[in-house]
Amino acid sequence: MTDKYENDTLEDRKNDMAEEADLAETAPLIVCDSLVKIYKTKEVEVLALQGLDLTVNRGELMAIIGKSGSGKSTLMKTILGLESALNGEIVFSDDIKKNEIGYLPQQTQLQRDFPASVSEVVMSGFLNRNGLRPFYTKKQKAEFKKVMKNLNIEELEKRCYRELSGGQQQKVLLARALCATDKILLLDEPVAALDPKASEDFYNLLAQINSNGTTVIMISHDVNEAVKYATKILSLNSPCFFKSQKEYFEFNRGGEQNA
Repeated sequence: MTDKYENDTLEDRKNDMAEEADLAETAPLIVCDSLVKIYKTKEVEVLALQGLDLTVNRGELMAIIGKSGSGKSTLMKTILGLESALNGEIVFSDDIKKNEIGYLPQQTQLQRDFPASVSEVVMSGFLNRNGLRPFYTKKQKAEFKKVMKNLNIEELEKRCYRELSGGQQQKVLLARALCATDKILLLDEPVAALDPKASEDFYNLLAQINSNGTTVIMISHDVNEAVKYATKILSLNSPCFFKSQKEYFEFNRGGEQNA
């Protein structure tokens, strides 16, 4: 096999390898190309996504905003493969596997009352990685402890999940998503039904996780707060746009017209 660096000097090799590493760090994780998605209600077909182009780069914290019915959850479920697009395609980076995407969906009341311990809920994040293996490894147990400590919820480990407050439950579900992966998290309305203090705490946690290198995509109706933490904002209102935080504020002048 030919070494692609064989004719380079040692310094050239170092420079080439550093450049490739930089490119890998900035390469897109997800590319959506001309996505079209229609969903059906009892009475009518609704065009949720119309030729959407989107690139999600490593290390971004992206907020998806828009009115109800604009296609926010539809886009997220299509990225996850839970729904299929009518046209277009979604391309993932070579180093992202489907079981390496952490997902925090909206909770139903039944899920809020789930009778399991916090440790059982959080550890279940490893299941997709384990395949047919019915037990957790020593490494996974150590990773569980680390995630619980990083989210400052160690004291909840032995508590029953359904006895927790809404904010505590969301932190537990975030911990479960982080046990699934530390590469990319998708969150659907993560602060819904939380009080302002709990919402602020949760956003700060997301910002901390993002600063450590995890890419975050979140849907939010809490536009004014969500955009404060986002590096990129995708609005699915008309007109649809995808901008940096700075461009969003310049476009919107700090208002709520795209909420």
